[in-house]
Amino acid sequence: MNEWKMRTKSLCPQCLKVIDAEVYESNGKILIKKKCEEHGEFEDTYWSDAELYHKFANWQYEGKAGIRLTETEQGCPFDCGLCPEHKSSTMLAIIDLTNRCNQRCPTCFANAAVAGYVYEPTMKQLEEMMKLLRSEVPPCPAVQFAGGEPTIREGITDIIKMARKIGFPHVQVATNGIALAKSEQFCRDLKEAGLHTVYLQFDGVTDEPYRVLRGIPALKTKIKAIENCRRGGLHSVVLVPTLMKGVNEHQIGDIVKFAVKNLDVVRGVNVQPISFEGRIDESERKQGRITIPDFIKLLEEQTDGEIPRESFYPVPFVVPFSYFVEAWKGKPQLEFTVHPHCGAATYVFIEDGKYIPITEFVDVEGLMEFLEEGAKEIKKSRMGKLKTMAKLVTSGGKFIDREKAPKTFNKNFSSLTDILEKGNRDALAEFHRKTLFIGAMHFQDAYNFDLERVKRCGIHYATPDGRIIPFCSYNAIHRPSVEKAFSVPIAKRNAAAEE
Repeated sequence: MNEWKMRTKSLCPQCLKVIDAEVYESNGKILIKKKCEEHGEFEDTYWSDAELYHKFANWQYEGKAGIRLTETEQGCPFDCGLCPEHKSSTMLAIIDLTNRCNQRCPTCFANAAVAGYVYEPTMKQLEEMMKLLRSEVPPCPAVQFAGGEPTIREGITDIIKMARKIGFPHVQVATNGIALAKSEQFCRDLKEAGLHTVYLQFDGVTDEPYRVLRGIPALKTKIKAIENCRRGGLHSVVLVPTLMKGVNEHQIGDIVKFAVKNLDVVRGVNVQPISFEGRIDESERKQGRITIPDFIKLLEEQTDGEIPRESFYPVPFVVPFSYFVEAWKGKPQLEFTVHPHCGAATYVFIEDGKYIPITEFVDVEGLMEFLEEGAKEIKKSRMGKLKTMAKLVTSGGKFIDREKAPKTFNKNFSSLTDILEKGNRDALAEFHRKTLFIGAMHFQDAYNFDLERVKRCGIHYATPDGRIIPFCSYNAIHRPSVEKAFSVPIAKRNAAAEE
């Protein structure tokens, strides 16, 4: 029996036309169905847990983009971007340094290395793209260099230095780890150039998932890459598993255990349920489809309930924190106003061999409500800040159960006021040093595409033509045209290299 439904817009997976779609509840799941007049009906799982879907929906916030670069002509998602319909600023920017790659993954959503042409923005183009991102209000705080495989791009250390010089507080590289595994000195060079985080492709703790997802046994390479990061001073590695049903969902708990054993350098595990684009065989879609609630349930089961379903909240849950810091400091802060069903996360402390999610000792919902009210109070009058400070001192502690809190927390975070006064990024960085971040981000493909999610996307590609394009629309629609417009045929590039 269908219990709930809503109308939205989606894409036909065959012709990519915008078509009407219905998101609805059935048998405890949330499904999406749509019909193209030319190519027929399509149905897919949107979220595998209806109860969790409705819970997450409570934390949807209306945001605003930090910049307007295009006009609305054809409508979302063809006017990217960012166009006037977009509702979130850039919380993480992605810049592809190359479409060349030293792997041939069967699951590559970018279809890297086989396009027949080379896409590599020039240093001047990269500079302009990064300056554009920093011109947003507030400025984009983080850039991730991707591809293809960004570590094979000539001059990558100079590109990282440029990013730091332009003003990015946080610089990441998304990599398969092959180049890092080959050279400890390369890791040291990346660190000295200003790299903060290695976003490491990491699909499991045995070779089998890699054989399926990457076409090669790659576990030893991953372990060697992490060891070289450790020795080279890169002490912020995020493990990024591509999760596919029937391939590696049984290893989620073991991946987290691996992260804990390497907590001196591994700061997080950020799971990406597989997106059926690029080189993925569509016939594998229904068999391999896995969603964020599946991941959360599997993690609970594989940690014997120590990281329960209730530990996770959607990305925009922390928006009141941004509201509060903005009101307190009087400066625009990044607001994570992405769609509540794009991602989920929690923080976990580890003590005496046990996982202790932050939700076990912090009333996170009560705290966010308190911060939202405090932000309103501060903006209301000159006395608002003093009143809010008094409330923080007298009642802020009620949100933290010190008896249940791990010793690490009590030792490093003496009061709620101390945490809040550090501001968004500093407070988050301190938490990252003391905890393991566990998250999931489910990027869309043409089958489960929801334009409401695209309009609220906060992960954006910067492109050489002066646009900023939401992740899911870039990979579903815009990537081929952008890359072809700014590329050269492989034969021409090889000839130039020989001269």
